[in-house]
Amino acid sequence: MTVVLLAAGAMFSFAVFAALVRIVRGPSILDRVIAADVLTATLVCWLGVWMVANRDTTLMPVLIALALFAVVGSVSTARFMVGKEED
Repeated sequence: MTVVLLAAGAMFSFAVFAALVRIVRGPSILDRVIAADVLTATLVCWLGVWMVANRDTTLMPVLIALALFAVVGSVSTARFMVGKEED
């Protein structure tokens, strides 16, 4: 189980680093928004692994709130970009 947790931690660390680089470098606002969505999804996955590793579900409300935040952010970005293309 330790090897699996270390591998998951390494992959999540790389994903967070890559998302942060894309948020900082851009080049467009859409790239930054997608990177923020990837960052949020990575945090949700990390919290899921954390809960499985500790066999504790006290962070479930935080996980659900982050997932809802990611969905609302993605939908609002998509609606904004559609409205921007029509103008």
